[in-house]
Amino acid sequence: MAASVRRFRWVVMLATLAVLVVVNSAIWQKERHIAQGEVVYLELAPVDPRSLMQGDYMALNFALANRLQSELYQRAENLPTSMNGDVVVRVDSARVAHFQRIDDGTPLEADERRLQFRLRHGQVRFATNAFFFQEGHAERYEAAHYGEFRVNKEGELLLTALYDDTFQRLGED
Repeated sequence: MAASVRRFRWVVMLATLAVLVVVNSAIWQKERHIAQGEVVYLELAPVDPRSLMQGDYMALNFALANRLQSELYQRAENLPTSMNGDVVVRVDSARVAHFQRIDDGTPLEADERRLQFRLRHGQVRFATNAFFFQEGHAERYEAAHYGEFRVNKEGELLLTALYDDTFQRLGED
């Protein structure tokens, strides 16, 4: 009996250690992505005003997602309900991303970047479709015009902040 209890404790300790390693590795990778990723802004597109502010988050929609979704539906009659892909964007002098083409493997120009996207249930998504904030701070984000993302070499995006139309960061006091 004592041996099985000891064995069980070792299994629990090893499982806990494995979970901690995995979680901390994921955190380290995200922190590295934020620190080293290139800043790119995606322009926000209008969303249903009733769903703009829902509790402690803002529903997000991006103009680039709308443009890409239109392009995808023009090219294919029967799009799958779920797919992952890359879109090529041109980054202007203000670091705002503009649709160029769906990635076809063509080498990128100096001002172009690949961004990963997901198509889920007919909707194009970049990284997230929501921005979470502290309870009671919704009014600080009402002027949001751009989402600031950090993009890595693989085109993976992380949303880091929201900005107004003059590129002033929102939510800071």
